[in-house]
Amino acid sequence: MTNSVAMVAEGLHKLALQHSQEALENGALRPLSTDIETWAGSGDGGFEIRHLVGAPPRHLREAGPKPNPFRPWDQRLELTRVGNEHVLILNKYPVQLGHMLLISQSWQPQVGWLSLLDWTAVCQVNRDTGGLWFFNSGPQAGASQPHRHLQLLPRTKGVRLCPREEWFQQHLLNATCSRPMDSLERSIKIKPLPVTWSGSALLEIYLDLCQQSGLGSPQRDEKPLHPYNLLISTRWMTLVKRSCDEVHGYSVNALGFAGYLLSTERSNRTWLAAHSPEALLMKVVATDP
Repeated sequence: MTNSVAMVAEGLHKLALQHSQEALENGALRPLSTDIETWAGSGDGGFEIRHLVGAPPRHLREAGPKPNPFRPWDQRLELTRVGNEHVLILNKYPVQLGHMLLISQSWQPQVGWLSLLDWTAVCQVNRDTGGLWFFNSGPQAGASQPHRHLQLLPRTKGVRLCPREEWFQQHLLNATCSRPMDSLERSIKIKPLPVTWSGSALLEIYLDLCQQSGLGSPQRDEKPLHPYNLLISTRWMTLVKRSCDEVHGYSVNALGFAGYLLSTERSNRTWLAAHSPEALLMKVVATDP
């Protein structure tokens, strides 16, 4: 086991894949079995619908309180410590092997403001392994655990970030244009990222997006005033203001806006086929000032 990100010479993505095999063998890792269906969306934004095979895992079930799986975290899933405050572990229920969680070692609420320490830890990991970072701010934004965690789906060079990557790129280009927008576009704020990341730079962009979205600020508010999702690529950071977690049996987290939806036995596939995944997303966003 390594003690810091800097000591991982072979790369965190490679380490995560190797460790995943060990975790599969000892039962610590329980990948979700899904059937994949690809759907076209408007413009350049497509969707990948994964239909869950079998019963949902415990964290997707509605009833009953859920124990904190991060205090303590399963040592069999640990990849590396990140600074003094964070640890990088494997997601216990991945759809993609190598899916990582960056969690706070001590209790920090998922519904609280992300801090400079959080963003500095993101930068440390991202210097080694990049991809699609995402964050769900609480239950209404699709977070399954109240203990703070950011998530990373690693991407190798030349691999598409997500099905709706070009949609976000176009949204970034149009961010300063005065034109009619639908409710989905109005709910999303996006800003470019610097070529070289730093914790302070990411924090500043995050707080600016929060301010633009009417979430308040840590100087005035104990926690953000609305639930939200974050999606982060190497080029941009996006904040999606949310109104609710679920509609028509689909629980939507940040990945839904990236083009990844999970369909379970509770999901109304007939409604989705009749109306489109984008119509689903429009029902879970908040567009009020």
